[in-house]
Amino acid sequence: VLRCLGIPTRVITNFNSAHDKNLNLSIDKYIDVSGNNLHLSEDSVWNFHVWNESWFIRRDLGSFYDGWQVLDATPQEKSKGIYQCGPASTRAIKEGDVNLDYDSPFVFAAVNADCVTWIRYSKKRKERIYSDTRKIGKFISTKAVGSNSRVDVTANYKYPEVKEISFKISYSQYKNSLVDDRKILVTAV
Repeated sequence: VLRCLGIPTRVITNFNSAHDKNLNLSIDKYIDVSGNNLHLSEDSVWNFHVWNESWFIRRDLGSFYDGWQVLDATPQEKSKGIYQCGPASTRAIKEGDVNLDYDSPFVFAAVNADCVTWIRYSKKRKERIYSDTRKIGKFISTKAVGSNSRVDVTANYKYPEVKEISFKISYSQYKNSLVDDRKILVTAV
């Protein structure tokens, strides 16, 4: 319909799409001390979810948020009392501006939520034991113009994940590095 009106529109597919039911920007899993799943959260991760983007000028939000806007024709939650989603600025989503209207926090979580595992000791005490910041929002894609090729648009929704560099050193090297640090501190005083 939007294309018929002359508004540029495209279909977007998000793989490992989060459904953040309680809008806390994380997908929470609760286990007991024996490792059994407690089913306390309605959050979930879908293999994929599809929505549309349309190109708008955002006079209501300011020119910083002009450009591609998320519109979901299959909203999963009510927004302002009715089933709707968007138009949420992809720029706002990438920048983490989750305090804007039009379901920005929900779309942000769909592409960038953390998956957090909690041990629940009692109704009042829980402890975070694991957090995966890379699982959600993979290969966010659209179809290329004029071909059946996939175009990766993940960079429109989120910044690249920081890569961890791991290395090993012996205990003696570590111990010696602490001695060197103390020499620097003493020298600095």
